[in-house]
Amino acid sequence: MGLDLSLYNKVFENRVRLQIMGVLLANEEYDFSSLKDLLEVTDGNLASNLKTLEKEGYILVEKSFVERKPNTRYKKTDKGQKAFEQHLAALENLIKLQYK
Repeated sequence: MGLDLSLYNKVFENRVRLQIMGVLLANEEYDFSSLKDLLEVTDGNLASNLKTLEKEGYILVEKSFVERKPNTRYKKTDKGQKAFEQHLAALENLIKLQYK
């Protein structure tokens, strides 16, 4: 049996994007500041990785104001959840193959 990487998604090769999707799968939504603190990344690093996920259609961005302060919240899309779950399945298959 050969290694099938058809479900492997290069978008999730990046550690920060992998972590963002993990957080969004475990939570309904998450705001920018909380994600930044949780992942211990810079504003620029987080923003660029969120932009990539948004461009792929994997997350939704909701901007609002809370007490006159901007608040940006992120949610996973169905497409993003499916892509992430398929990627995790591909990694799991790779691990299983290594330990056969």
